[in-house]
Amino acid sequence: MRLLIACTLAGLLLTGCGQKGPLYKSPVKETNQAQPTPPVTPPQSK
Repeated sequence: MRLLIACTLAGLLLTGCGQKGPLYKSPVKETNQAQPTPPVTPPQSK
C-alpha cells in the first residue's frame, strides 16, 4: 500500500516537471458568431 502511494505521488510530481510558465485557460468562444452560409450552386440546365 505504501508503494502504491509513493508511486502515485512520484508520478504526480513528475507530471508537473514539463509545465513551464503560468497556467492558462482557453479563450471563451463567442456565442453570437455569424453562421456560415452554404455555397450557392447555379441551377443545372436540362
